[in-house]
Amino acid sequence: MIPIKSVEQVEKMRQACSVAAEILEGMCEAAKPGMTTYDLDLIGRDLIAKHGATSACFNYQVGDKKYPAYTCISVNEEVVHGVGTLNRVLKEGDIVSLDVCVDYNGFIGDNACTIILGTATEDARKLVRVTEEALKKGIQKAISGNRVGDISHAIQQYVESNGFSVLREFVGHGVGENMHEEPQIPNYGKKNTGPKLKPGMTLAIEPMVNFGKPAVHYAADGLTVVTSDKLPSAHAEHTVLITKDEPEILTFSKKREKMLEQF
Repeated sequence: MIPIKSVEQVEKMRQACSVAAEILEGMCEAAKPGMTTYDLDLIGRDLIAKHGATSACFNYQVGDKKYPAYTCISVNEEVVHGVGTLNRVLKEGDIVSLDVCVDYNGFIGDNACTIILGTATEDARKLVRVTEEALKKGIQKAISGNRVGDISHAIQQYVESNGFSVLREFVGHGVGENMHEEPQIPNYGKKNTGPKLKPGMTLAIEPMVNFGKPAVHYAADGLTVVTSDKLPSAHAEHTVLITKDEPEILTFSKKREKMLEQF
């Protein structure tokens, strides 16, 4: 059953998503070569607390493990769910995916983007650009009357037409009072398939794009997902509200858009 949010619930989602967007902005601004991903995660922790929210991923149960960090920081070949550690020191040219998911007054705000530290190669820039544009292509299909497969197909077609690949094992999802709700939103699929989209649905649409092949596996920590060919990956995510008209991007941020223009 896909939850349909009431007017009051939608307003609470807007608030949670606005908080999540501001925290993501702050982490992007704070990320610098020479700092560890552990320190960057602590900055995320402090920003979450400053906004009166809590981390939705901290202590989240993943199989037999609990996620130990407050945000997800995935670097280069790390795709998603990267755990900040003292051993990972950020350096010039790193491709850094930041995923912030918070609980604010009982509702979840979820968003992510990928940045490049310092000087970037053209290949890295293209990977980030294509991932962000794929997100926009998916959101354009997030309209009432369409189906989940329309979002999935738009993302896959755009990514693969640019020579990259999308993950199969990890997907977007509904979001609301829980971090993961129905429906699942793969980044691959066929048009006019899957559940029909209706006003009041809130969806986390999130392309995960690999420079090379789509195969991934877990790193030694059993949580961080990495590319099997060790080539870089990028991740972009917005929480979106289905309306009677155009989709509303609940985590939209002008600062994020401006920051990503450099890539």
